Amino acid sequence: MGQELKEASVGFAVLLAIAALLLFPYQRVAAGGADESVISATFNRIDGLNVGDPVRLGGIRIGVVDSVTLDPHFRAVVRMRLEGEVALPADTSAAIHTDGLFGSKFLVLEPGGEEDTLASGSSIRFTQDAMIVSNLLDLIIGQGRARLARECNCDGAGAR
Repeated sequence: MGQELKEASVGFAVLLAIAALLLFPYQRVAAGGADESVISATFNRIDGLNVGDPVRLGGIRIGVVDSVTLDPHFRAVVRMRLEGEVALPADTSAAIHTDGLFGSKFLVLEPGGEEDTLASGSSIRFTQDAMIVSNLLDLIIGQGRARLARECNCDGAGAR
């Protein structure tokens, strides 16, 4: 009987610990944390950038992409939730980068030089859209074909 009570107590403690771990992130999001800020940026293209992708500053993760919506002009509005107290200059820029050639996307913030800072709820004015790998490869192949055509003085068919 004593062994069963001990096992039940340990099982109950484990269940409480799991419940606490699962509820902790939701509590923090619901509370909105005084050390969090929300800013947004508008892009023409965000190909592959998703909710939950990291936001980095100086190579350090400082937040996540919170939501992605379309504005009335069909541009992508990316809302970012930044953790900690990061005072970003008002002329900060945002760019979408790829981890390697075909890796996941993330947002990179580059601080500017202004003394005024972005308040929570404000928007970044300077943005750089996502690079589309297939377009980049098409450009490289086209330049290679043009160079080959110039070097062999032919019509681009590659015959010498």
